Amino acid sequence: MYVGVDLGGTKIAAAIVTEEGEIIKRVHMPTKATEGPDAVVNGIITACEALLENETAIPTSIGIGVPGQVRDDIGVVVFTPNLPLKDIYMAKELNRKYDCPIHLGNDANCAALGEVVSGGAKGAKDVVMITLGTGLGGGIIIGGKLHTGLSGAGGELGHMVIIAGGRECNCGRRGCWEVYAAATGLKNTALEYMVKHSDSMMWDLCVGMVERLDGRTVFDAYRAADPAAVLTVEQYTEHLAIGIVNMINILEPEVLCVGGGVSNAWDCLEEPLKAAVELERFTRFSTNTPQTRIVKASLGNDAGIIGAAMLGREGV
Repeated sequence: MYVGVDLGGTKIAAAIVTEEGEIIKRVHMPTKATEGPDAVVNGIITACEALLENETAIPTSIGIGVPGQVRDDIGVVVFTPNLPLKDIYMAKELNRKYDCPIHLGNDANCAALGEVVSGGAKGAKDVVMITLGTGLGGGIIIGGKLHTGLSGAGGELGHMVIIAGGRECNCGRRGCWEVYAAATGLKNTALEYMVKHSDSMMWDLCVGMVERLDGRTVFDAYRAADPAAVLTVEQYTEHLAIGIVNMINILEPEVLCVGGGVSNAWDCLEEPLKAAVELERFTRFSTNTPQTRIVKASLGNDAGIIGAAMLGREGV
């Protein structure tokens, strides 16, 4: 059996996962990030203890999905921007308790792996996954293996610049894909159009309070044909398509999988997004060759935990 741990900012989720990617038992507990790195590491160990209580078999491996940079080769969490973890020898700490291989992976990479094993990209060997949440995460799988780069920081797709000199990103650059195509980017684009359209339905849906504005507000107004919301989604789709076309032109994967909270509005995004990509992809003239399929992720929050468990599985 494989154990997967999804380390989040507020919650630790752990599960026993079969080789086929099926979750058969799970537990949740708070991360307790405000109590420091020791509390976070102890929380992971406690979650594993609760999960494996009454289990007689030793785990084949334990995989941990981390929201930051990791070095799986030496078992180190290098840095997590939203958790108090820096240069933590995570594998060593868990091996004090469990005599099995411990693997670390970036959370977006784990989500990509999960979708390949049992989700929207199941069976594909070359996959790019993007997660559209508060930020824009990415995972790249080539030949069935995660591509993590020289130091484990590969796949930071959200920090590819799509508009030179554009909006400022938290990474320090300007014009990153993340500040346009993540949920916060969608919100900022909506605000720009709301200022120009004081009669927009989006003002009513958020009761005139911009702090209540979110993706659901935008897409609900879009479905009601609110002009400002239509302009917002059109602009957002264009920004999203730019990055997707870049990834297709660079890697030409079998599947490009779209997940994260914004993907819940796939009914609004799928058709215009695919049309925009079709106009720009380099291979648009190749009428007799296979083309990258753009699909919605299907595992939801389970993708990361399944992928983390599968870090220790050979031949993924």
